[in-house]
Amino acid sequence: MSYTVALNFEDGVSRFIECNAGETVLDAAYRQKVNLPMDCSDGVCGTCKCHCDQGEFELGDEYLEEALSDEELTEGQVLTCQMVPSSDCVLRVPVASTLCKTSAGKRQASVVSVAPLSDDAIEVEIDIEGDAVGFLPGQYVHLEVPGAVGQHRSYSFSSLPGENRASFLIRNVPNGLMSTYLTQQAKAGDSLEVTGPMGSFYLRSVQRPILMLAGGTGLAPFLSMLKQLRQIGCKHPIHLIYGVNVDDHLVKCDELDAAAAELDFDYATVVVDENSQHPRKGYVTNHMDPAKLHGGDVDVYLCGPPPMVDAVLKHFASEGIEPASFHYEKFTPN
Repeated sequence: MSYTVALNFEDGVSRFIECNAGETVLDAAYRQKVNLPMDCSDGVCGTCKCHCDQGEFELGDEYLEEALSDEELTEGQVLTCQMVPSSDCVLRVPVASTLCKTSAGKRQASVVSVAPLSDDAIEVEIDIEGDAVGFLPGQYVHLEVPGAVGQHRSYSFSSLPGENRASFLIRNVPNGLMSTYLTQQAKAGDSLEVTGPMGSFYLRSVQRPILMLAGGTGLAPFLSMLKQLRQIGCKHPIHLIYGVNVDDHLVKCDELDAAAAELDFDYATVVVDENSQHPRKGYVTNHMDPAKLHGGDVDVYLCGPPPMVDAVLKHFASEGIEPASFHYEKFTPN
């Protein structure tokens, strides 16, 4: 029996390690050439302190109060030299990956398919070489632009973790480097390099209702999250507000319908175009049902272009909305 531990470093890099039954996270990391911070390795100094976002584990009582107080433990802090996982876990490491003598992983991949979904969005599938790809739903990778040496673009997975075939929902940017390649040159079998996973925007352990806010191809990480939740199950309600500029930019609604059939999930689509016949026009902030905020007992996830993210942040501040947790990611199409 072994468990997967995601190590999320301060610089956004993630590494996934396997921890054997009865093995501490610190020992497992060193075995896999990730030098997590440490000094004593005996639960005395507190140097190896990290934050556990999710997962089950044992710490025992072989550490000093000065190294880890009861209050810190209640807040989710752990000592990796004492932490023995009993499930998959996610840890935040408070230093850069380079200080732990590691970095984002690089793997080779090949293009499987490129499908235009609208004049604004392209769905890309690739096969990544090696072991099954580990990432947290919501995270992104750098994709090398074939034929453009040293050039890459960053995209969130829209697929399920743990598979070698990965999918991405990519904004079609006029004259954009990746967009030009995808619309004019791409063919099955093309090779490219994938770097990652990365990012602090990812699905946390679900403890309460969820509100998802997506703008355009910012829908991608939510597709990955919903696939994960369909796989593991979720007893809490989930609501998505998905905004686009014009009617034709609404894509992947079939996947949202599939999620609605299996989860306590519903969604509302919103179109900015004043000439649209869509029943909900304007911006996502115009269609935020107070009931979906559950009096603040809600985890909010927001992904979209910077103007949308800024508008939502401003709306929440002006309305005095304070969710239990708020995670967001801005993306700039290029």
